[in-house]
Parts: sequence; C-alpha cells; structure tokens
Amino acid sequence: MLLRLATQEKEHLILRLCVRVLSLVLSGTILLSPALAADLQAPNAVIPSSYFGLHIHHLAVPPFPTPWPSVPVPEWRLWDAIVSWADIEPSKGQWQFEKLDSYMTMAKQHGTGVLLTLGGTPSWASAYPNASNPYYPGFCGEPANMEDWRTYVKTVVTRYKGQIQAYEIWNEPNLRDYWIGSMDQMLALTKEASTIIRSIDPQAIIVSPSATAAFGVPWLEEFLKKGGGQYVDVIAFHFYVNPHTLPPEDMLPIIRHVQEVLAQNGASNKPVWNTETGWLEPGKFDSDDVAAAFLARALILSWAAGVQRFYWYAWDNQHTTIMTFNESTRSITPAGVAYGIVQRWLVGAKMENCDSTSDATWRCQLNRSGKNEWIVWNAQGNRKFDVPSAWHVASTTRLLQDAHALKGSSVDIGPVPVLLAGR
Repeated sequence: MLLRLATQEKEHLILRLCVRVLSLVLSGTILLSPALAADLQAPNAVIPSSYFGLHIHHLAVPPFPTPWPSVPVPEWRLWDAIVSWADIEPSKGQWQFEKLDSYMTMAKQHGTGVLLTLGGTPSWASAYPNASNPYYPGFCGEPANMEDWRTYVKTVVTRYKGQIQAYEIWNEPNLRDYWIGSMDQMLALTKEASTIIRSIDPQAIIVSPSATAAFGVPWLEEFLKKGGGQYVDVIAFHFYVNPHTLPPEDMLPIIRHVQEVLAQNGASNKPVWNTETGWLEPGKFDSDDVAAAFLARALILSWAAGVQRFYWYAWDNQHTTIMTFNESTRSITPAGVAYGIVQRWLVGAKMENCDSTSDATWRCQLNRSGKNEWIVWNAQGNRKFDVPSAWHVASTTRLLQDAHALKGSSVDIGPVPVLLAGR
C-alpha cells in the first residue's frame, strides 16, 4: 500500500507538470524582434554562488527518490516539490511537515539556501473550492478567510525561522491555473505575508509573486502601479520564451521589458530574480551538446542582462526538454554537467561586458582577480572566430570538453559556448 501511494503521488506530480507545460505553450507569444545586446548591463559585482539555483522535485518521492545532485546547488526553490500550502495543511489545522522538514535537513547538510514559494490554497480554505487546475481543487483560488492565510504564513515562518532564507508570495499569478483571484486580493495577501515574515524573521528575503513569460509583464506592471513593490525585497519573474523552440537570446527582450517596468514604477533598485525557467517541449533537441548549450547560454546571458539569481527548472524532471538528471538511467546528463561547468566559469569572476557582433557572435568578458577570460559562441551556426591578439589567449575550453592550448589565431565556434582563457 505504501509503495502504491508513493507511486500515485509521483504520477500526480507528473500530471501536474504535463498540464503546466501545455498551458505555457498554448498561452505563449512569439517574440519576433531579434535580441540586441547593445544595452546589456551586468551587475557591478563579482558573480556569487547564490546566482545559481535549482528546482529538485523527487528527493522525497519513493520508491526511486532522486539522489542529491552531484553538482553544487547553492540555492533551491521549493515548487512542484509537494510542499505547497495545500500539501502541508490539507485540512484546517492538520499540519504535515515531514517532507518540508526532510528538505530542510538536506539543505543544511549541503549548505544550500532555500526559497519557499507560498500559496496554493487548500480546497477547504479556497473561495473557489471546486476550481479546476493541475494541482488540487481550489488551489488557484484566493483564501475565503484571510485569517487562514495569516495562520499558514505565521506557522511556516515560525517553524523555519533561520532555515528558509527567502519566501516567494505566489507562483505565476498571471496564469489561471495558479490564480483566479483579483490583483487587489493578491496585493492583500502580499501585504499580510510581508508583515508577518518581517515580524517573525526580519532576515528573510521577501520575493514578489512571480509572473511568467512576455505576456506576464502587464501583470507585474499593475502589481507595481498598485503599490506591491513596497511589500517585497526582490522582484521575481519567470523568463520563459514561448514557443519553446526559441533560443536563450530571446529572453533578453523580456528581461529588458521587466527592467523598464521597474524603472517606470520606482522599483529599479530592487533585484530581479528569475525564479523559474527551462525549456519545456519534449523532443526539441537533436543533440546533448545543443541542450547543454541552451542551459549555459541562458545562465550567462541572464547575468549579463542584470538578473541576480536564476533557478533552473528542473533537475530531475523528465517532462522538461533539457534534462539535467535522467531518472530512468539514474545518471547526470550532459546538460547537468554543463550546469556545474558554468558555475566554475562564472562564480568568483566579474563580467566586464557582454555583446554581440554583426554576425551574431557573442563575446562575454570576465575578470577573475586581474586575469581576463572570454566566453564566445554563435547561435546561428558554426564559423571561425578570429581571436584578438590583445586578448592574449592561452587556452580554449569548449563546454563539456577539456581545455586545449590555443593553436593559431582563430577558434571554431557555434551554438556551444567556448571559454578563452588569457595568459
């Protein structure tokens, strides 16, 4: 019986994720303008390990739980991990903290920071207890009684004070699968949660509800125009590109649009976190190299554009296109290896600039303790890249391959990033 229940639980999660993928694809808008790099401004800081976050879904899902990732996991967002409000308080006053407790133990063991996404209303607390969505009936509705929300937030924050470093108020409220309430109701939930978190755990970071994709920017704009920025420390957004055949470079117009909205509403001083992004259409990639390249370029470009944290979706979910851990073979994939490699390339370095040439070749310059490095690629195809002599390049490292001494004055580049290290 326990084995059967555990299997049903895992199948339930997979069903949720499949429906989620479909909703994102169907509601997407195509970005026709090419991504331009002229105004990229990376944060004026050394890239911290905390820039790198993951979603890990199946650590506590028997009979074949995912082992802890073999790459560093500086930050972890708990979503689709069976610890929503509906999961931990399935009946009023009946709390089930076993999974969340186990996650906290794992995070502590690995020195991993935790972002918990609040919300997902239980049926018993929902103003629309029968509302359909990929999770539970009523999950997308606002609480019928604000006191139930206050109790939930207060109970969680009190229990995990000092263990959970950041709280995100809600997931993707611009999609009806996740929120059917009004903007004013979301603002009220945000205000109440912010007041409670700040009173119990003032060191915790309060993260805004996370709208998603280009069509989510108007939602964020309304949230800020109505004063939502005053209740949060960080602006969250999910920089998905739709359809999911578009490359990471097409994230840039969305990032810029979000930054413009922040500036227009007096919130440009707030960090922007990408709390969820991946590529969700199964079967899109014809090679492991290309899948790994998408992951790497997304991480590199997001920092270059000013995003200060990026939670990859997802480590162990075979229903995402770019798998980083293959649950069938129980092994890390090339994209998973790339996640660790890009951390080594970026963490501890400062990105001096990142631009693209007229032939769509990208060049991102890093400085690590006075030593220069460059990451170069061309998403449109393979070509020769003439290495400027002023760079004094000594070695080249293609993603997923070993370093080699530079021979001659050019290197072969394409969609897969190459690291050029100076002398």
